[in-house]
Amino acid sequence: SYICKSARLGEHVFVGAFSYIGENVKVGNNVKIYPHSFIGNNVVIGDNCVLHPGVKIYHDCSLSNRITIHAGTVIGGDGFGFAPQNDGTYKKVPQIGNVLIEDDVEIGSNCSIDRATMGSTIIHAGAKLDNLIQIAHNVEVGYHTVIAAQTGVSGSTKIGNKVMIGGQVGIVGHITIADGSRINAQSGVSKSLKQSNSVVTGSPAYDY
Repeated sequence: SYICKSARLGEHVFVGAFSYIGENVKVGNNVKIYPHSFIGNNVVIGDNCVLHPGVKIYHDCSLSNRITIHAGTVIGGDGFGFAPQNDGTYKKVPQIGNVLIEDDVEIGSNCSIDRATMGSTIIHAGAKLDNLIQIAHNVEVGYHTVIAAQTGVSGSTKIGNKVMIGGQVGIVGHITIADGSRINAQSGVSKSLKQSNSVVTGSPAYDY
C-alpha cells in the first residue's frame, strides 16, 4: 500500500495491500480500507467506515461516519456533461464539484455516484443503495431512502426522505420526488412526484 506523507490516519485504521491514499487525506478512527482501494487527494473519511476491495473515491469527496461501501463502487467520477459544438462534436464541461455522503449510509457493489458539476452530489444520512446503481451529478438522495439494484437517477434530481425505489427504475433529470414516495420496479419516472407518499408504477409512471 502507498500512503502520502501528508495524509492523516486516525487510530486503529486498517489499510489493505495495493491501496493508495493521496495527499491531504484525513481518515478517522476504526476505518477499514480493504485491498486495491483508491482514496484521492483531499478526501475526508469519518470514523467507523468500511471500504471493501476496489472502492475508488476521487479527489475532494467527503464521507461522514459509519459508512459501508462495497467492492468496485466509484465515488466522485465525472458527471456526464458535454456541450454540443457547431461542428457536431462535444466539448466536456468541467466537473468541479464533489460528493458528500452522510452518516450511516450503505452503498452496494459496482455503483457509480458522480461528482457535481458545481456544488455537491449528496447522499443523506441513513440512505441504503443496492448494487449497480447510477447516481448522476448534483443528485440529492434524502434521509433513509432505499434504492434497489439497476436504478438510474439523472442529473440534478432531488429525491426526498424515506422514499422506496424498486429495481431497474429510471428517473429523469431536474425533477423532485416527494417524501415517502414508493416507485415500483421497472418504472420510468418522467415528471416530479409532488405529493408526499405517492405510489407509482409503469412507464411513464402513473399513480396506482
